[in-house]
Amino acid sequence: MNVLMLHGINLNMFGKRDPKQYGTITLDQINAQVDALGKELGVEVQNFQTNFEGALCERIHQAYLDKVDAVLINAGAWTHYSYGIRDALAILTCPIVEVHMSNIHAREAFRHHSVLAEIAQGQIAGFGVDSYLLGLRTAVNLVRAKQA
Repeated sequence: MNVLMLHGINLNMFGKRDPKQYGTITLDQINAQVDALGKELGVEVQNFQTNFEGALCERIHQAYLDKVDAVLINAGAWTHYSYGIRDALAILTCPIVEVHMSNIHAREAFRHHSVLAEIAQGQIAGFGVDSYLLGLRTAVNLVRAKQA
């Protein structure tokens, strides 16, 4: 099983940016934990981060062509307004799980709405790195249930 983990804008700055919201864990550390859990679950996880919206859309298009089994996405601020990323994700036929380190519903009002939510199978937010780990477990369970 192939799972694609997409990290959006500014997420390369985890560990430096707003530790009150995001803690001090780095993106590399998050990826390492997700990869380790992937191995435990018997799945391959590919990680991709960009600060360029078009590059994220192109990676999503490639995921469609590669027929990935599931996508985890933390689009960062793009979550709240990028219809381009939303439309790219809508092309996919695999489960999509939206994840966030912080509880976006307990933050500024503009963060309460996700344009991705209606095409994702669900959203996990507010648990730090555990949001990613719960997201991976959920994505794997969704794929396995579909295959059964």
